[in-house]
Amino acid sequence: MGEDAVVTDTHNTPLVEEATKKASVAWVAVAEGPALALWCVPHQGALFVVSGPGEQSAPGLAEADQAQVTLRGDHGGRIITWTAQVSRVLPGTEEWDTLAPLVGAKRLNAPGPTADLVARWAAEDCALVRLTPAGEAVHGGRLPADSLAEPPRPTPAVREVRKPFRLHRVRGH
Repeated sequence: MGEDAVVTDTHNTPLVEEATKKASVAWVAVAEGPALALWCVPHQGALFVVSGPGEQSAPGLAEADQAQVTLRGDHGGRIITWTAQVSRVLPGTEEWDTLAPLVGAKRLNAPGPTADLVARWAAEDCALVRLTPAGEAVHGGRLPADSLAEPPRPTPAVREVRKPFRLHRVRGH
């Protein structure tokens, strides 16, 4: 962080509240892992994230106690990073019955009705996680100036590039 970055307590901070209310994607880092772009749903001052089979991958988030959340503004630039308390909402609880349908209704491109989606989350042990602002927030004109971009992670999706198909033989002049 830059020397002039502002560090504040996140409890009842208007910038945290406003950025959280407008969030649909958050960059979430667990422990020393990389920040992952995760779709999220704001509700009552917290962000809710679903991960697991058939959903986005967020390794370690469901088991974590804390995470770092970075939110961006309308202009696309980073506006705030805050420490979040992580808590999992468990299926079969009153809290699940209230929150899971709210989050499911915001899930883009969900196959079928929200009730079926929520039932699948419960059956396949997907994690519905609440990220509540706690601790310190960093904001201001001197957040990290660099992009914090990382090299692409290895993936099995890489494939060999084939030679172009030619219908006829190409002759030299």
